[in-house]
Amino acid sequence: MNTSKYDKYFSPDGFWAKLAKVAKTAGSKVIYTGLLLFYALDSPKTPLRAKVQIYGALGYLIFPLDAIPDLLPLVGYVDDLGALGLALAAVAKNIDDDVRRKAKNKLRDLLGEEAASSKGIIDIDGQVVTEQAKPDEPAAEGPGKR
Repeated sequence: MNTSKYDKYFSPDGFWAKLAKVAKTAGSKVIYTGLLLFYALDSPKTPLRAKVQIYGALGYLIFPLDAIPDLLPLVGYVDDLGALGLALAAVAKNIDDDVRRKAKNKLRDLLGEEAASSKGIIDIDGQVVTEQAKPDEPAAEGPGKR
């Protein structure tokens, strides 16, 4: 997904305003994934390349026009979760315990303890751990190199 057109729409203030406005309707998976990415931005372990992907995904989340309008019941946040999920998979190696702790604490503040311990959140944490366990992909070799 080309995220460059959404980079300019991300700002911490815009992110928090969107989360406060849509936390209950977007659901815990969208909110938690967004929080993981947001807190990964502050982590010194997150490289610039990963931060660019995160800015794009979070920019898409707060972008006022979506592929699927957020006002549609049940399906309005499917595209947002997809964009956030792709970014999370790409930067999962940079999501540490501190980032997960901050995201869960904020999720508890926004949606309560039940949301923070729901199956959907456990599944997201499992996906992060699975991505972290994957071996790093070797760098692509140029023509004529072996």
